[in-house]
Amino acid sequence: MITKLTLTIDKQVVDKAKLYAKKKNRSVSKLVEEYLKTISSTDAAMSSLSSISADITDKITGMFKKEYKGQNYKELLEDALIEKNL
Repeated sequence: MITKLTLTIDKQVVDKAKLYAKKKNRSVSKLVEEYLKTISSTDAAMSSLSSISADITDKITGMFKKEYKGQNYKELLEDALIEKNL
């Protein structure tokens, strides 16, 4: 089911979003929908992954702290999923 959603967004952001959408051959509505799907599914996936903790995973993610400016694994994964779906 498709439903209408009204958003209030800064004009410059809207203009940039329109340009980006045009480059990607998508509508702004489709970009927003994909983004919302990504963050909602990411939250569900991350909540199940957050219970996983082991010494090896802490060491592996800790190796990249300098490269990724201290972002934790969850933030990096969310960013990657969002970028993938845009």
